[in-house]
Amino acid sequence: MKEEQLQKVREKAYEIWVLEGRPEGRSLVHWGMAEQLVAQEEADRSHNPSASDKREIENAVVALDTNEEKPAETDATSNP
Repeated sequence: MKEEQLQKVREKAYEIWVLEGRPEGRSLVHWGMAEQLVAQEEADRSHNPSASDKREIENAVVALDTNEEKPAETDATSNP
């Protein structure tokens, strides 16, 4: 598990623990729930990119389209 993902699970497990009233002896249950929630969030994000992700993709597509539409530059001084 990546460090970033591990940190998200840690934070989510803590959140669940607090929401449940800070009970003792349920850390493994909270951890498992947190792992599932983080995995689901990541899956959702990969299927539904955020607005900033969408802008990055759109900008990349525009840049590619712009580069493809430019005609090849020719040297006016050279004769074919």
